[in-house]
Amino acid sequence: MALKNIPGILCPDLLWILSAMGHGDEIAIVDKNFSACRVSKKTVSGKLVSMNAASATDAIEAILAVMPLDHFVEQPLMHMEDPDQAGILLPVHADVELLCSTAEKRRIRSKPIERFAYYPMAESCFAVVQAGEIRPYGNFILKKGVV
Repeated sequence: MALKNIPGILCPDLLWILSAMGHGDEIAIVDKNFSACRVSKKTVSGKLVSMNAASATDAIEAILAVMPLDHFVEQPLMHMEDPDQAGILLPVHADVELLCSTAEKRRIRSKPIERFAYYPMAESCFAVVQAGEIRPYGNFILKKGVV
């Protein structure tokens, strides 16, 4: 993409989605094993953006370069919880928490979402971004803030 200060991995479709989202809207960033095509059809925009060459952390880092997280909610970051390790923050979740905290310059804690509860939450998002993340349960939801 030939724009200044825009991470190169953000394609035009994703930039449109991030711009069209309003305060409080959510976007799902999911791993490569997630049923993204099916779920994305039920989202507000019906859009699926593929970022197969990017990990979840790379995709979220690029998104946070242009989109703030919501300051009006306690947990603007959510993740799919591993049902076999409930209450345990997996490395992929800890990596994204740190990334969000750094980008937002405040402590961000990710809210765990039970695996089967995550699917309808993802369906209610504005859109779905499928990263090439291979770590299990690398599925997140980000709530957009105000600029």
